[in-house]
Amino acid sequence: MPNQDNAIVAAAKAASEKWKAAFNAGDAEACAACYEQTAVVVAKPFGSFHGRSEIEALWRQVIGDGFSDVEYLEPEFTAQNDTTALLTSRWKMNKAHGVITKELWVLQDDGSVLLREDEFEALG
Repeated sequence: MPNQDNAIVAAAKAASEKWKAAFNAGDAEACAACYEQTAVVVAKPFGSFHGRSEIEALWRQVIGDGFSDVEYLEPEFTAQNDTTALLTSRWKMNKAHGVITKELWVLQDDGSVLLREDEFEALG
């Protein structure tokens, strides 16, 4: 499978694990820190969230409502180029499940990898 084992894919996988660990620890601030300052989240049916402060508020609400234990089911990472990777996956947690249609992970100037775009749907 082409583009599955390069550096940006490995970095995006590690960054994704960091986000999931933060969510499962109930840490909305750490979740938001995994996004670029001007990132956009489109969370169906909840709405669109722009920038880290709105994104942190989203995750604070979700965590506060008792959602936890997120797992990605059959995640697929694809390098878009040397600095960007796309993740798609189904997901489940204790009180919901759904699909991630787009997590765009981008290499930053400092070497970290952060989410620029996050589009997902909760199905129940």
